[in-house]
Amino acid sequence: MKKRIGQIGALLAFGLMALAVYSWWGPGPAKKGVVVTIPQGSSLQSATDYLFYAGAIDGHRKKFYWLARLLGEGDPIQAGEFAIADGASPADVLWQLQHGTPMQRLVTIPEGTPSIIVQEKLDALPFATGGTPMPGEGTVLPDSYTYERGEARTAILKRMTMAMDKQLAALWAKRKDGCPVTTPQQALTLASIVEKETAKASERRTVAGVYCNRLRIGMKLDADPTVIYPITKGKPLGRRILRSELNAITGYNTYREVGLPAGPIANPGKLSIAAVLDPAPTKALYFVADGTGGHVFADTLAEHNANVAKWYAIRRQRGEM
Repeated sequence: MKKRIGQIGALLAFGLMALAVYSWWGPGPAKKGVVVTIPQGSSLQSATDYLFYAGAIDGHRKKFYWLARLLGEGDPIQAGEFAIADGASPADVLWQLQHGTPMQRLVTIPEGTPSIIVQEKLDALPFATGGTPMPGEGTVLPDSYTYERGEARTAILKRMTMAMDKQLAALWAKRKDGCPVTTPQQALTLASIVEKETAKASERRTVAGVYCNRLRIGMKLDADPTVIYPITKGKPLGRRILRSELNAITGYNTYREVGLPAGPIANPGKLSIAAVLDPAPTKALYFVADGTGGHVFADTLAEHNANVAKWYAIRRQRGEM
């Protein structure tokens, strides 16, 4: 009799163990789209509560906790926002919190974005924390950046500015002798003008070549975006430039003053900086829109005036003049 009771006990123990193993590695209750946020410093016990309220584990919180202690690896719980897969087992859920990558959110800064818009984009980020200081113009490298829920906006901005510092230093070290800029900041300033003047990657080095030629001979840059910048801080003007604005002394108006403006007028991308530091070999001093989204270049004023006349004819045909 005692032997039979012992056998039954052993069978029950085996069954309970098998049930525990199945419940640990078997499918869990998580449905598609379950996301759980684990605060910094959470223990396994407190993380269990967050998992329960998110629907990532079933109602037997203590069972999950003790099975995690018994069958888990004992590694610490990470903080962050985690996406739990549909039907993830308790074992998978624990592994995700211990070793998985927290969810990454994305913010994209397009090439040529002015700092005022960078600040607005960071301020609008969902789930980031704190305010955003106004970044210096030209200090942010346009790119896509990941961030985590609860991350400080200042930390995200710091990654953007560190990326620009690193990229500018690398490009400056490889610069050629084609442009009379003598400091990385001057290169950054000219690159911001190139960035705003053309959206075509194939034209960047030629546009840079034109401006480098003008700087070399002491000719005014005559760049419309530099006139607009003090008015809108880089945002679209939405109208034609006024004669009074072309005559204004602002430190940025390259129609009035020879040389580079007081500083960058946007955050230029890598390719525009590279274009300034290795411009196309050209004799061109002028360029004007060609009606297709690009520009036509000219070595002489006479050629340029003829190109301008063609551009005006296109605009009149479109009803823009």
